[in-house]
Amino acid sequence: MTESEGAEEPSVLHRRAALLGVAAAAVGAWWAWPRVAQLFVGDFDFEPLDDPQGFRRIAAGETSGMPSPFFGLDAPDAQEQAIPEEAVRADLCTGLFGGSPPAGVVPIASFSDYNCPFCRVLTERLSNHGERSGGDNRITWHEWPRLGPNSISAARAALAADMQGAYAAFHKRLMRGRFVATPEYLEILARDIGVDADRLLSDMESDAVSKRLRTTEAIARIFGFIGTPALVVGRTVIVGTVSESVIAALVERERRDGPLPVCSA
Repeated sequence: MTESEGAEEPSVLHRRAALLGVAAAAVGAWWAWPRVAQLFVGDFDFEPLDDPQGFRRIAAGETSGMPSPFFGLDAPDAQEQAIPEEAVRADLCTGLFGGSPPAGVVPIASFSDYNCPFCRVLTERLSNHGERSGGDNRITWHEWPRLGPNSISAARAALAADMQGAYAAFHKRLMRGRFVATPEYLEILARDIGVDADRLLSDMESDAVSKRLRTTEAIARIFGFIGTPALVVGRTVIVGTVSESVIAALVERERRDGPLPVCSA
């Protein structure tokens, strides 16, 4: 080894150490973001809801509208088959959040449509926050197809995939791609993800899938949602898109405010 080569070694080591330090700092900042983000959000301006009691709302961003409150339930008597609101109100915690969350965990209910562009944005932000949060929240995804037959087919396919334990994979693929949810497309997607395509197409038309769609529709009526995306973060209702920093700050606020009355009965 020459003298010049030996002289270069310390600088190389210093550069490597600096790069490792930057990488470590970046990782630390990434994991700390849910706590840091709240520093960039001011006090929330909450408006209490008259119904359902115990909830409040804040203003939010863009939404996609819907053509009809009962559009897409695939039956001419969809309104007559709708689940009565009273049945959902009797156990709103289960219908909305899938049951009471563990202590210290803030439940989030997300209502979206696969053809709603704002839903794609908010879903990615929710997923990012969930990855960074270290388990401080739990997201329940509600399929609420409002934007036509393609949305309905996609929602039914995702719920059918859930019956095979593949909801997360289907949800992620459908949210990230442009598609027409034909049987041929869904068969290809099912095989790509590793679920039984024939069973998926059959389960899409099952009573179980229809009941889940109607339960979500009933919850949406209870809260008076007018479009997608919509969120219920703990006791706070949001219709429209919000930033990841708002999500993080709101989760922290909900944790400080304590257990939800609707889930404590």
